[in-house]
Amino acid sequence: MLNCRILLTIFLKNAHYFFIILDKYISFGYSSATNYPEVGKTIFGVVGVISFGNFAHDNYKDFIMTYQSALEHVRNVKNKLGGTWNAIRPEDAARMIVQNRFKTGLDIAKYTAAIMRRDMAEYDADHSKYTQSLGCWHGFIAQQKMIANKKYFGTTNKRYIYLSGWMVAALRSEFGPLPDQSMHEKTAVPKLIEEIYTFLRQADAKELNDLFRALQKAEAAGDNAKVKELEDKINNFETHVVPIIADIDAGFGNEEATYLLTKKMIEAGACAIQIENQVSDAKQCGHQAGKVTVPHEDFLAKINAVRYAFLELGVDEGVIVARTDSEGADLTQKIPVSREPGDLASKYISYLETTEIDISEAKEDEILIKRDGKLHRPTRLPSGLYQFREGTQHDRVVLDCVTSLQNGADMIWIETPTPDVAGIASFVNDIKKQVPDAKLVYNNSPSFNWTINFRKQAYDRWVAEGRDVSAYERENLMDAKYDDSELARDADEKIRTFQADAAREAGVFHHLITLPTYHTAALSTHELAKGYFGEEGMLAYVAGVQRKEIRGGIACVKHQAMAGSDIGDDHKEIFSGENALKAGDASKNTMNQFGN
Repeated sequence: MLNCRILLTIFLKNAHYFFIILDKYISFGYSSATNYPEVGKTIFGVVGVISFGNFAHDNYKDFIMTYQSALEHVRNVKNKLGGTWNAIRPEDAARMIVQNRFKTGLDIAKYTAAIMRRDMAEYDADHSKYTQSLGCWHGFIAQQKMIANKKYFGTTNKRYIYLSGWMVAALRSEFGPLPDQSMHEKTAVPKLIEEIYTFLRQADAKELNDLFRALQKAEAAGDNAKVKELEDKINNFETHVVPIIADIDAGFGNEEATYLLTKKMIEAGACAIQIENQVSDAKQCGHQAGKVTVPHEDFLAKINAVRYAFLELGVDEGVIVARTDSEGADLTQKIPVSREPGDLASKYISYLETTEIDISEAKEDEILIKRDGKLHRPTRLPSGLYQFREGTQHDRVVLDCVTSLQNGADMIWIETPTPDVAGIASFVNDIKKQVPDAKLVYNNSPSFNWTINFRKQAYDRWVAEGRDVSAYERENLMDAKYDDSELARDADEKIRTFQADAAREAGVFHHLITLPTYHTAALSTHELAKGYFGEEGMLAYVAGVQRKEIRGGIACVKHQAMAGSDIGDDHKEIFSGENALKAGDASKNTMNQFGN
């Protein structure tokens, strides 16, 4: 192994060869700058990062090329290799380098994995520091979500993107709309990951392009103070690129298929893979019936496959989310082999529904189980599936979660029948008895009727407190007549604080909504269509969409710029100079009606 001193010496003698050796060094898996801080400081302090994302980090800006370091780098390259590169301006090249901070999906995966690990550590120290995401089914939707975060909150910190297998099936399959049963093309998932990061990187480029335009104007005007201000904004720019938790369903096949698909997802940029313990070819939505779980050994083999894929590709800090659907599952496909009493297979078998029989009652070719010295017939459906005992759900969830966490998973995911903090905590507290730092990813699912669930919780709480509920019908609390009632306000406040409460009391590190943008797209389209094709006509769009965009300062009101027209114009000018045919002529571009 090359040590830090040797690497540093080579760097000082010849920067070009240093980078070659450093790449080789990284390829052996030594990817954390925290292990070699002095080398990291020296590299970044002298020339900045050449290949962004190769080191784990706590501070984003420490791991990017500044405009100044990029400028120096290009000038050095031009002096060395560019005898005929007269048209190449280092300032323009440096600008383009800075606007494209991530060169590959693996760069993104390494960078975002480090973010998740940092966030997990911060949550362990302080449960108020939970993370959030919304499910996105298109790159543009993900892009606008992150632009909104920066606009309204000034940061993307603790904000992720969830890639839902449900929405891939429903909206991205070549077969057309499908249920959440892993029938869509497995390649659709890595393609969507790549698409999302393409849009997020474009958001970076657009915002930085605006800053560079302003920088050029300030330089031309000789406004040194403004130049310094803009350079600081460029050098301290916060990227729109954030972690994606990507749903691989049940792995789309055996453990080898899971490994191969995981690699494609990581290469596209995914730093976190969510995998569930259902039978791959009989997968069902977590909020529907018919779920069939697999024995622990089968699930752990897939967890191993995912980890090996991360390690092979150098994403050492990659995150695995193990989803157990045991709480809602009552079937298994096969009976595992128990090698000794009390082993993992034996525990799994103990949950099966069985009937004690005498050997004389046994049928030809029937599978029987010996339990406590007696013969038992497991309940088997005509499909060949075996039935679990009623009332074992809680114990199976706990066992599945603990087993996953003790064998390579970083976090767990469970589905519950209702969004109830106490109900979630009942599982998590039992899991934490064996894994104290267990962290949960929880689906704030649109499959829940949040209004009715929380109004019923409020009603029951009021009854327990001895409060008067005579004005309310418990089974009719969804009625709009209650919307302005004290009970409804009580329920809504609990909905508002649900995520913070669950993070504090039930170990929820990450809150997500799987399908929100599926519903928002449908709702907004319905509202526009209702007005536009009705009496409102064009006013439906103007008042309901455009006027709100203008007054809200929504970037998409200038849709040409959002789609990259300004970036393209600037590139044309860089490539062609005065010969550039640009779209943004001030006198002819109608986008100028929306101001600067």
